[in-house]
Amino acid sequence: MRPMLAIAGRELRVLFASPSAWAMLAVVQAILGYLFLTQLDLYIQLGSQLMALPDPPGLTEIIVPALFGSAGIVLLMVVPLITMRSFAEERRNQTLSLLLSAPLSVTGIVLGKYLALMGFLTLVTALTAVMPASLLLGAQLDLGLLSAGVLGLWLLLGSFAALGLFISTLTSHPMTAAVSTFGVLLLLWILDAASSGGGQSSVLLGQLSMLNHYDPLLKGVFDTADVAYFALFIVLFLGLSVRRLDAERLSG
Repeated sequence: MRPMLAIAGRELRVLFASPSAWAMLAVVQAILGYLFLTQLDLYIQLGSQLMALPDPPGLTEIIVPALFGSAGIVLLMVVPLITMRSFAEERRNQTLSLLLSAPLSVTGIVLGKYLALMGFLTLVTALTAVMPASLLLGAQLDLGLLSAGVLGLWLLLGSFAALGLFISTLTSHPMTAAVSTFGVLLLLWILDAASSGGGQSSVLLGQLSMLNHYDPLLKGVFDTADVAYFALFIVLFLGLSVRRLDAERLSG
């Protein structure tokens, strides 16, 4: 446990020492802040019309699904740029063999790097959640809906990070890892559109689609099947990362 935490701490220090990580954090928060204010302005403009409806959607229902849905799309493009250097840069700098020859388990190395990534992405999730939560100062929010959205975004980013970490173990070129991760994530995201044709293959594609499991959480519907999907996705790609590096360590 201690070596794993040491690796996580080292990775976090390297990450936060990088100007590019701060730049990405600032750009993401600026985009999401703009989208948040746009949704808030829309709610204010539609206020009188919404009040005329028999069961009008609340402030949380207008803002949270739209904001967190947009956050998923924006971070689908940004997370590969954060995960690309995890192992690819170690291999390119020829430090991966030194890391693998150290008296550390491969599982500890992978989990240490994953914990560091999740530390950064948890900060992104928290900063995103602060935007709608700030409305508590002057309005009532559906905290259940907000909590489900935060959980959904955190699990989604954990899945992005696990896939990016695995693809980073496959190459020595960080940019190749970033582009490949983005391509696979985009494919998993748009599988939802391909699942509308009907038939058994469509059902399977629908089950594989990240969006199909993220959307219910954004709407406040907590289904253990959706949480299990993200948990299994993360375990699968972390396990594949361990196997890939284990094979490399054994081959020398």
